[in-house]
Amino acid sequence: MSDAHFYPIGRPGQPWTDAERQQWRSRQQAQRLYAEDVLRPLEGLNSAFQSVIYGRLPVDPERYPLLALKSADWDPKRPNVLITGGVHGYETSGVHGALRFVLQEAEPWLGRMNLIVAPCVSPWAYEMIQRWNPEAVDPNRSFGNGAAQESLALREFIAPLREQMLLHVDLHETTDTDESEFRPALAARDGQAFEPGEIPDGFYLVDDSESPQTAFQSAIIEAVAQVTHIAPADARGQLIGSDVVAPGVIEYPLQPLGLCAGLTTAPFRSTTEVYPDSPRTSPEECIRAQCVAVAAALDFVLSNAPA
Repeated sequence: MSDAHFYPIGRPGQPWTDAERQQWRSRQQAQRLYAEDVLRPLEGLNSAFQSVIYGRLPVDPERYPLLALKSADWDPKRPNVLITGGVHGYETSGVHGALRFVLQEAEPWLGRMNLIVAPCVSPWAYEMIQRWNPEAVDPNRSFGNGAAQESLALREFIAPLREQMLLHVDLHETTDTDESEFRPALAARDGQAFEPGEIPDGFYLVDDSESPQTAFQSAIIEAVAQVTHIAPADARGQLIGSDVVAPGVIEYPLQPLGLCAGLTTAPFRSTTEVYPDSPRTSPEECIRAQCVAVAAALDFVLSNAPA
């Protein structure tokens, strides 16, 4: 949880200017290290993957290389898969779930699929335990035409394969700080009134409302339910304000919102959402849920994708 709060930055009802954004950024302090948590574990990467630095963050290029892991034996005849974590840096299990998958659990799919894993898309935000990047921009609203450097770098890296992806799984969390800090910050930044919401207690998925794959999402939910609890719908039949279309599944328009899961034209796309603050779970269980979600997605597309 971040302890960097947002008030009294700016004036109520007035969108932030560059001065307020600078004031916000000056309050951010590193609470963990990208080099220790992400880069160092990958020093032990086996020969099945090659490391690719696809960019560097301008805020500190040496400290924040943008790293992806790519199948070393890439074969254009195999299906292509993208796995992303840490688009929102504060969402810890997404980063560590992607790392664990690469380091410990990818072997059953090696030689059957071409894998690209970007485990920590937003390393500055990972260190600061923040949702936004250094410019107070949300990377997960910037994969269309947004300005976030983290999103732009990944878009450019993936661009040659954008229309050749079969599957993309984007690993996220929904946390108590979404409601206590990050959504109030968004309202303050944009000069709007904050309207409280609810945090779902449990795991859920976000599908693409413009090209839904409900059977695919439900297969992931069924697998994850074996390791952690699935978020129930609220009294309105919704999760975070969106209708539940199947147990643990909601839909968003991915590409119009500039979400990471809309980065490619993959027919199978899913955004995971783990709730790490639940008294019914643990950090280890959350990481495990992310890995199980990836595994279930891979198995489903291998079994159900057109030949």
